[in-house]
Amino acid sequence: MPSLRTSSTRPRRLAAALAAAVALVATAGGSGSAVPGPATTGAPAAAGLREAMFVGNNWDGTADVIAARGDFHRIGRVNVVPDKEERLREIYLNPIKLAFFLGVRSGPGEGHDQFVDDMYATPDGSSMVVSRPSFADVVSLDLRTGRINWRFPVAGYRADHMAVSPDGTRVAVSASTADTVHVLDIGTGREIGSFKTGDKPHENVFTSDGLLWNMSIGEVTTALDAPWLDWTKGDRRITVVDATTFKTVRVIDMRERLDAFGRSDLSDAVRPVAFTPDEKKLYLQVSFYNGLLEYDVTTDRITRAKVLPGNPKTDPDRTTWVNDSRHHGLSMSPDGGKLCVAGTMDDYATVVDRATLQEGPLVEASKPYWATVSGDGRSCVISESGADRVTAIDFATGRRGASVDVGDHPQRVRLAHIPADWAGVDGR
Repeated sequence: MPSLRTSSTRPRRLAAALAAAVALVATAGGSGSAVPGPATTGAPAAAGLREAMFVGNNWDGTADVIAARGDFHRIGRVNVVPDKEERLREIYLNPIKLAFFLGVRSGPGEGHDQFVDDMYATPDGSSMVVSRPSFADVVSLDLRTGRINWRFPVAGYRADHMAVSPDGTRVAVSASTADTVHVLDIGTGREIGSFKTGDKPHENVFTSDGLLWNMSIGEVTTALDAPWLDWTKGDRRITVVDATTFKTVRVIDMRERLDAFGRSDLSDAVRPVAFTPDEKKLYLQVSFYNGLLEYDVTTDRITRAKVLPGNPKTDPDRTTWVNDSRHHGLSMSPDGGKLCVAGTMDDYATVVDRATLQEGPLVEASKPYWATVSGDGRSCVISESGADRVTAIDFATGRRGASVDVGDHPQRVRLAHIPADWAGVDGR
């Protein structure tokens, strides 16, 4: 997923990068080829494993492994780009790949390479599976040795959000420039299937009824952010497929649902989402909106909207809201009673009562990027991308808990199980 720091030079850098990419793509094409995910909150670890959290440090090319509850102390660190020199050599020898690599750096990377977007553990806890945007691939890393078990180059030129199937055996990854989602065997990296999506597929979610949901967000790196230019953002839709056959079961166009709800002013680019435990309601964030929406899955309609406070210091110029995000990060307490919201551009996080949609205290945070649930289910854990730390917020009180420093620009945070005696493979 794109970084979430602002830059006044974004339009100029992006325009230059896109111009180079367009010029090259005009004469050639390309595609990739093969060479809590599951709801684990509170679940007991298998023998020999312990619960932990993976924190992806996007600009570092590392992942910190921290305790999943309590003081959330750092256990160790993994270098997720052990093949960095090989990948860079491959990219610099291919003008098409180089154009897109520089485009990722200048656009969504805000001047930085994006080395880790999403991470999951294999069911046996032996490996970490990582999507790497700038390298347009997914790799499996042995947690004992740090070596690559397998590598899968995605179609196109950028890898993004992932999700793991409820049984932990399959991982879905968005290939954002190819409008494709790949589903891989998590143990071998073999592609099991794939399906087409709207423009720029983003978040993926497996549900217990055997479906896989993908949310496409359209073009988020352009400066065409005025509401009247919304039509330039492309085909944004939710694609729901059978998680076994990968045949499309349903396509949900939130534009129609928003218009019917009387909110034609809101973008239909769906960002992070959170299902209720019974999966009958879906809560979602959309581009440019400091708030959330409630969608009833059964009746296929938006039922409630909640606007959250804006920070008076937030620049009203929408082109400064990085990659069209105002708020980006959403999770739900295990009992379904509370929502945790990362108010990214407004520099706070808050716990929202799901019944009343009343927010709790606004917890100051530096560009909170993601929100997930601690191992014991008592806290929401946010990544503060602007301060290089993760922070816990108590679901019951809405108050700040423990914080722990991590690497440069933390983004995704995922619950995982790792070997009980593991202490890291990279001292950086």
